[in-house]
Order: sequence, then C-alpha cells, then structure tokens
Amino acid sequence: MIMRRFFWLLSLVFVSAGAAAAPAPNFIFILADDLGWTCLSQRMDDRVPNSRSDYHETPALEKFARSGMRFTNGYAPDALCCPTRRSIQFGQTPTRQGDERFPKNYAPAKHPRLTIPRMLKSADARYRTAHYGKWDLRADIFPEELGYDESDGNTGNRNGDVSSDKDSKWTAHYLNNDPKRIETLTARAVNFVRRNHAAGTPFYLQLSHYATHVDIQTREETFAKFAAKPKGRIHSQPAWAGMLADLDAGVGRLLDEVDRLGLADRTYVIFMADNGAAEFIPPVKNKMDHPSVFPVPPRNHPLRGGKWVVYEGGIRVPFIVRGPGVKPGSQCNVPVAGWDLLPTLADLAGYARPLPADLDGASFRGLLTRGEGTVKRPDDFLVFHRYAAAYPHSAIRVGDYKLIKIWKTNALELYHLRDDLGEITDLAQKLPQKTKELHERLMAYLKRVDAEVLHGYGKAKKED
Repeated sequence: MIMRRFFWLLSLVFVSAGAAAAPAPNFIFILADDLGWTCLSQRMDDRVPNSRSDYHETPALEKFARSGMRFTNGYAPDALCCPTRRSIQFGQTPTRQGDERFPKNYAPAKHPRLTIPRMLKSADARYRTAHYGKWDLRADIFPEELGYDESDGNTGNRNGDVSSDKDSKWTAHYLNNDPKRIETLTARAVNFVRRNHAAGTPFYLQLSHYATHVDIQTREETFAKFAAKPKGRIHSQPAWAGMLADLDAGVGRLLDEVDRLGLADRTYVIFMADNGAAEFIPPVKNKMDHPSVFPVPPRNHPLRGGKWVVYEGGIRVPFIVRGPGVKPGSQCNVPVAGWDLLPTLADLAGYARPLPADLDGASFRGLLTRGEGTVKRPDDFLVFHRYAAAYPHSAIRVGDYKLIKIWKTNALELYHLRDDLGEITDLAQKLPQKTKELHERLMAYLKRVDAEVLHGYGKAKKED
C-alpha cells in the first residue's frame, strides 16, 4: 500500500514537471510600412473581387494567406506609422496615448507599463524577444527599455533610406541589392529563429520592415520584371511594385525557415501594415477630398483615402494570421485592430495576471479557431484620430456604421461600411439620430481619455 502510494505521488511529480515544460508558443509579428489593403496579389476579402492588386505580385504572402486566416476588417491603430507603433506595444489606442504627451507619459523610467515583451516574460521567463527594423516611437525610448532582449536601436525612416532628398523621394527610385534593408533584416530574423530553436527557448520576434515606405528601392532584376509588365488600372508603378515584391520574397524566406525547422505547429505568425498606402504617388494636398474629384482611382481603391487620413484607405490594412488551430485559407469578417495584439498574445501565451485596466484592446483568440464571434473590448467600438494641425479629424466605428468628425469645421460624416465600403455616400443628413448617437459616443470616449484634441490642435506635424 505504501509503495503504491509512493509511485502514485511520483507519477504526479512527473506529470506536473511535464506540464510545466510544455512548449510555449512562439510569435513572429511582421509589420510592413505604408501597405494598402488592396496592394497584395492576395484578395483580402472573398466578397470583394477587386480587394487585390491588378499589377503587384506577392506569391509568398498568397501562400501565407492559404495557410492562415485573413481578417477582412483588420485595422492599423492609426493612419500614420508612429502612433501605430506606439499603440501596438501597449495595447492602447493612439487617441488615449496622445501624441505630444506620449514621450513624457510613457517614459519607461517614470512609467513602467506592460508591453508585449514584458508580458511574455512574465508569462514564461524563458521567452526571448527581439525587435528588428523600424522602431520610430519618436520618444527617445529604445526597444530594450520596453523589455526587448535584442534590437536595432531607436531607428526610423532614415535607417532604411538611401536618399534624404524629400522633394525627389516620391519620383525617384534606387536600384540596389539590399533594398530597404530587406535582405539584412531577413537574415537577422532567420538567425534569431535558428538560435532560439537550437536553445529550445520560446521567442517573440517583431520584424518591422522599412518597406514599402518611400524612398523607393528595389532590385534591378525586380524592377525590370515590372517595367516589362502591362500596367494595371489601379497600380502601375514598376519600382514600387518591385519594392513590394522584394519585401514579399523576404517574408517568404523567413516563413520557409520556420517550416524547415519544424516550428510551424507551435508558432503564430502575424502580418499587418502600420497604415494604408499613400493614396497617390506623389501625394496630393487635398487628402480629405471625395474620390470623385480625382481623375484616376486612388491606389487603395475601392477604399477611400490613404495614409494620413482615417477613411478606410488609411487604416484598413492587410491583416493575416497563421498558427496552431488556425484554419488554413480562412476568412474572418469581425473587426480587429493593432491594439488587440497585446491581449491576444497574452491569451495565447497563458499570461495569468489581470491586464491593465487602461487597455483598449482585447483578445481575438476565439476568432482564430472559429472565424466568427466577438472581441470583448472594454468598449464595443473602434476609435481613430489623426493628429494633424492642418486637418485634425477623428472616427468611430460602431457595428457597420462609421462616423468621421472634422474638427476645424465640426462637420460630421456618416457611412455604412457594409453597403458603402468606399465611403462614397454620406448619411449624416439622412440619419440624424444615428449621427447624433455615434457623435455622443465618440465625444464621451475622448473626454474619458482626456484626448489632446480637446485641448487644441497642437503644433504642425511633419508629413512622412
């Protein structure tokens, strides 16, 4: 009897030890720069035939989408890179974080907040974390100060550029063998994956590419390929198409290495963009204008607008996830946003502590397995704001309705996205009660987070 009890207790010890040593999931987050919802050759929404490019070629991302789930309503936190990158690290909307006050309120030494790498290390101390590529928080905050073990430092656009000429960057292109440092970043990412695989340690890798932000760089052979290809009606620039194709090839090499090492069954890979593509190259000054005023369709067509504005073309981006339990080739139509990443990774990694009360995001883990359902955020809406002295504007999406507030004129615009994806028909006058309801909810949120826009427009922001 005593021996049986001894062996029973011993078996419990081994079972517990085995459970404790169960492999934690790996995470790879690939963030592209200035990449529109319709820029890939992969259709973003099976219900929208023209939700893919009529000229670009991205075969690696097509293969990636076939192995995972596309989020048709995937949103970048903002229509500009810097606020998006801040938002993702902390799980909060840029509206809550502020722009001018962010550097002070998020200084790590004074305000140690939960971030993605800190959360993962708290969930499992074995996690190794790295950030390679464009950081660009513009707050004198380095990746290591937020919990990353490795990084390229406090990098920005200049680290991926070959030219500092702001006047010619929209019209010139440059041919080289490491365009936008895609080769270098991919090699570093592959090395990080290999090292942690060999060590048996779980990892989080954020690979923030400088592509496809201008200046425009591509390989000579890639440029030649698209220069010889018939141009599309929406997309037609060989050098930019080449830059995107080079980015796609880099993504493909990293994913192939994950597969080769046998890590795919315990590695979640997330691909998204920091904001939509520039509406035109070179950009127009009247970014808020109705699409009907332009003689040709914008580059994010059928979406309206692009980088710099919170119409759908500026914030709806490619958003694809693959990993354990994610149905290959699937599509989810539930809205998700970049500020949902931290709580989602926390859920997947088994983070046991309560998340901070001031998070705006929530886990979409359930969507990854079912493809439908809800994301139980603190608020049942999405809020976006564009910090710009010339044209400050905010947006709120509640269900299929989206309201935009133009601050300098107090004009309100209302759109029904399910029926009007391109935000062509303003329903504000036709549906005054719905307009009033969304405006009140937007203002209530702005007041609750003490949004900077309530205190004036601030200084002019550099458009990059």
